[in-house]
Amino acid sequence: MTISKPKSTGQTTNQPLSTRALNRALLARQLLLSRSDLSVREAVRHLVGLQAQAPNPPYVALWARLRQFRHEELSAHLMERSMVRIALMRSTLHLVTADDCVTLRPLLQSVQERGLKGSFGKKLAELDLDALAAAGRALLEAQPLTFSELGKRLQALWPHSDATALSQAVRCRLPLVQVPPRGIWGASGQAAHTTAEAWLGRPLAEEPDLEAMLLRYLAAFGPASVKDMQVWSGLTRLREVVERLRPSLLAFRDEQGNELFDLPDAPRPDPSTPAPIRFLSEFDNMLLSYDDRSRILQDDDKHLVFTDNGIIRATLLVDGFVCGIWSVTQKRKAADLSISLFRSISEEQLNSIREEAERLFDFIAPDAETRDIHITYSRNTSL
Repeated sequence: MTISKPKSTGQTTNQPLSTRALNRALLARQLLLSRSDLSVREAVRHLVGLQAQAPNPPYVALWARLRQFRHEELSAHLMERSMVRIALMRSTLHLVTADDCVTLRPLLQSVQERGLKGSFGKKLAELDLDALAAAGRALLEAQPLTFSELGKRLQALWPHSDATALSQAVRCRLPLVQVPPRGIWGASGQAAHTTAEAWLGRPLAEEPDLEAMLLRYLAAFGPASVKDMQVWSGLTRLREVVERLRPSLLAFRDEQGNELFDLPDAPRPDPSTPAPIRFLSEFDNMLLSYDDRSRILQDDDKHLVFTDNGIIRATLLVDGFVCGIWSVTQKRKAADLSISLFRSISEEQLNSIREEAERLFDFIAPDAETRDIHITYSRNTSL
């Protein structure tokens, strides 16, 4: 799915978009109002990648969005190198197409640099980072390594430096992809890395297009503010770029008066459009791609989803909004789904949750002989 620059419109509307209108627009763009018939590759490209700190969340994310999605479809793309896992937006690990790997990574180099400076700047202050990157490239292209292995080998060359700082500097300076079996459903393996150039057999894009990246963000997440775009990408100073795009975009206001931009032809469904129950994976991009998350998550619920140690729990959408968290535990032939709701819901919605839960079991634990669903409340609310 290619996003071309829209024709000039420059149209501004004074009527604000309600939170519910923004929610339905988001669900439509995220393939969550109804499951899509897009291919796995088309979906991953349209979504501008999937958050992938853990191996399995991208599979659940695609199951929630695509009709008839099978685990082996995504695993095959990783094995065939048509998709990769690499640090991109916000300097966090994403699963993207090979094409997006080589075009997006150069645009986000400053994000990697800023993160490195904040975490390890003092420990790397006296080092020649170009020489360090060259040494890291030689090691990683000779053999994929874990960061622990890489750090130890680099420390042999820089014995007075911190091994973790050395490996993270290479992660920042080079486009490193995680190689299978990491990321393959049902497989186990440490996170070993090599360079994107070596893995894909081609160089990074020499003239990547930042404007095109922001247009693709709007296609998958809009309408959105400049701050939203910055939070999603990790980039700063995007106002100038958006101003160049303004003549070809629509401009709206949210209920707080913030200016939002959007593609003229992007879907903006009626706010009354029904939204089905959906189980979202851990680290789902929808929860990480806005300065103002109110279109999907209430502020009072944020602490129930985002943990102090950086985990973003798997969430449950009821009527399009986050209404709970969930987890599945498996032991031998038994699978247990635990759901913690944030507020009271109707009996009809509870029944819909149970129906969708059976589909989730079919995907996550198809061989389980017993399936149990436990629904509780995070607050003093009763069924």
